[in-house]
Amino acid sequence: MTGTHRLTLGNGLRVLLAPSAGAAVAVAVHYDVGFRSEPEGRGGFAHLFEHLMFQGSAHHPKLEHWDYVQGLGGTVNGSTHQDYTDYYQLLPAAGLERVLELEADRMARLLITEETFDNQRAVVKEEIRLNIDNRPYGGFPWIPLPALLYRSHANGHNGYGALEDLDAATAEDAAAFYRTHYVPANAVLTVAGDIDPEAAAALVDRHFGPLPARPAPARVPLDEPPRTSGVRGEHHDAHAPLPALALGHRLPDPRTDAYLDRMVLCELLTGGPAAPLPARLVRDSGVAVRVTAGCGLFDSLDARTPDTLALVVTHHRETGSEAVLAEVDAELERLAGTPGALPRVDLARQRLAARITRRDADLLARARTLGAYELLHGRAALVDELPARVGAVTDDAVREALRALLSEPRAELFLVPGRQPNDTTHRHREPEKAATA
Repeated sequence: MTGTHRLTLGNGLRVLLAPSAGAAVAVAVHYDVGFRSEPEGRGGFAHLFEHLMFQGSAHHPKLEHWDYVQGLGGTVNGSTHQDYTDYYQLLPAAGLERVLELEADRMARLLITEETFDNQRAVVKEEIRLNIDNRPYGGFPWIPLPALLYRSHANGHNGYGALEDLDAATAEDAAAFYRTHYVPANAVLTVAGDIDPEAAAALVDRHFGPLPARPAPARVPLDEPPRTSGVRGEHHDAHAPLPALALGHRLPDPRTDAYLDRMVLCELLTGGPAAPLPARLVRDSGVAVRVTAGCGLFDSLDARTPDTLALVVTHHRETGSEAVLAEVDAELERLAGTPGALPRVDLARQRLAARITRRDADLLARARTLGAYELLHGRAALVDELPARVGAVTDDAVREALRALLSEPRAELFLVPGRQPNDTTHRHREPEKAATA
């Protein structure tokens, strides 16, 4: 049997079963709780749970889950995103039932003690210091750019972790967060690889079916009016060797074809050294060392709306950020306004479709993408549809996406390097007139 099979248990758990040839299985559990689910005063809680979920449950001690999968030569981990947290593993097929039992136990019976809470809070705080506060370009631009582009707490706060919020939290706060969000009706379980769907369904029902049904929490409202004028800000980074510029545009709804048009546009603009923006800024003028553009702060289609198209330029100190910004805009205007200037869109479509296909040929990546697309967009089938849909994006649609990029209000974030460590925050000001270029 091939294809992806769906079922929903009586407690509300959504299940995807995706058989394929091979000797391994991938298991992923996506919970509908991410950075944007955090209430005010709880910045970093979703990320904290990525750690707490490996600290033991009613029937399994701390790190047993981790040690079991790695002991079989497998891979196990978790990750936190804007709108979900996922836990995943790749292992020999013989280990499937044990992993399902481990996942079910921590879904219903996670142990949160004062000791484990204090320990993992300290781990997360150290991770923040190491990966964000004391690393060049740490969190740039995906932490400060949303704070500039959006107005609401959900869309704009630092979800990686606010030290003051973590310090103020208690183990009971964490237990309440767990009881609210870590329920079967708020999750998608994906099992992919060397499985028989009927046998796998029976295993899933055996271990997850008895878990008590509890209502899924109401989602945090994310919608907010688009900006009517541009906004500018600065982000100071004591450790960055070079300045940088990040431009943030609000993306169309990911359920629309307009989103796919922007994906192809980003590939067209920066997909390789010969693409127009790297060619002009890095190869020809030499003002920049790197230019990237992408849909989504983490990956394309990896969040609900609103999400951000980010164009990032790291440049030399000798050229001011305003001059670099002018170069970017001049190239975008040339491409939009000069007949024949737009590079071959068909090549951008092919490169993007090929990259998506390569990604999802990996069993673990496919399982994780299936679960994410089901949770976020209600369409796991998008995994298989996406290459063809990207390939169907027209040249005219890409030109229209470029014109929209030039006319929409945007966020312009300037990274200023070499400041003191206590000056690593960002500030912003509304410009005197709309920044619509």
